Amino acid sequence: MDRRGFLRGSMSVGAAGLLSGCAKRVPTALDPAAMAPINLPISNCALPPVRVSQDRVIRTVVGLRPHRASGFRVERELLGGTTVVHNYGHSGGGITLCWGTSKLAIDMGLPGYTGRVAVLGSGVIGLTTARLAQDAGYAVTIYTKALPPDTTSNIAGGQWGPSSVYSDPHNVTDAFTDQFIFACKFAYERFQILTQPKYGVRWMRNYIINRKPFPAGFGKPNPDAVATPRIEHATDGLMPEMRVLDDKENPFKIGHTAQFDGMMIEPPMFLDALAEDFRIAGGKFVLGELKTPADVQALPEKMVFNCTGLGAKALFGDKELTPARGQLTFLVPQPEVTYAAMFEDAYMFSRRDGILLGGTYDEGNWSLQPDMNTVQQKLKKHAELFTSMKSC
Repeated sequence: MDRRGFLRGSMSVGAAGLLSGCAKRVPTALDPAAMAPINLPISNCALPPVRVSQDRVIRTVVGLRPHRASGFRVERELLGGTTVVHNYGHSGGGITLCWGTSKLAIDMGLPGYTGRVAVLGSGVIGLTTARLAQDAGYAVTIYTKALPPDTTSNIAGGQWGPSSVYSDPHNVTDAFTDQFIFACKFAYERFQILTQPKYGVRWMRNYIINRKPFPAGFGKPNPDAVATPRIEHATDGLMPEMRVLDDKENPFKIGHTAQFDGMMIEPPMFLDALAEDFRIAGGKFVLGELKTPADVQALPEKMVFNCTGLGAKALFGDKELTPARGQLTFLVPQPEVTYAAMFEDAYMFSRRDGILLGGTYDEGNWSLQPDMNTVQQKLKKHAELFTSMKSC
């Protein structure tokens, strides 16, 4: 298994910066006959198992990521007398890359500008763009359809790792590659100074479980890196402690296991903290919907950062944008579970608001309705994984 391929495929809900207002929370009720309860005892081992059962499901949520095959768009555009800097299309990497692409955007738009700034959208990209503009000394107004917690950025796994940001690393431009590498590294360092309870950011051990042995050299620098696309190696060194565990260390009987350390960003806490910081710094929110470029031109601010995510498809006519639907199911929190696990097409993140079970990525699907068959499939997959854990 290729580490980057796994992260881009399996962690596709893990880090999403999504369009405000395109999310739906629906309580999940499963057919009791659909799956027998699985009750796992809490172990005294260092790695306690997740207790997977249908009666522990507390909610299922759906969000639409703004995907562009060519990658996110950070680009400057003149709209009459208004300068628009676009910052959207992050797909499964919105939370991961938010500080990085926001830094690219403000560096592209603010030098030489002296007026008030407008930001469109209050998802994670809009909030981080607004905060960096405030840090640069500008007064900022955010125009938005909805506020946290009613944005799709709130419905994201929050695992740090650039996943599904583009469709094919061989077909992205050199300019995008430069932006991607910068955004990864800037965001990685920025999040590290926010590892405190207020922002919901913390380091967490991650386990990758594979039925087959990992290839030789997994987790080590690739000596042939210069012969492959640079973008595939942008995150080398950004996931510490990446290594394959030997049999004695492996807590999972079901297969072979690798580990790495990464950051978990809990969206409800992170977005609330950003919104609070924005207000404290004098920022203003204006609720409403901008429907046309003419509406944007009519704003009093002449420097506008477009962070509308999937909304840019209609607002600015971006035909490349398409939804990448993700569905997450939450179990009752287990404070003793402090790790993440990725197994085939499923992943588990332990958060304060619940045990998150995910692993869906459906391009072109606009539905916000939870799919109950998917819920049951993910429960079954995770039950298979966690019942395989070794006893003390």
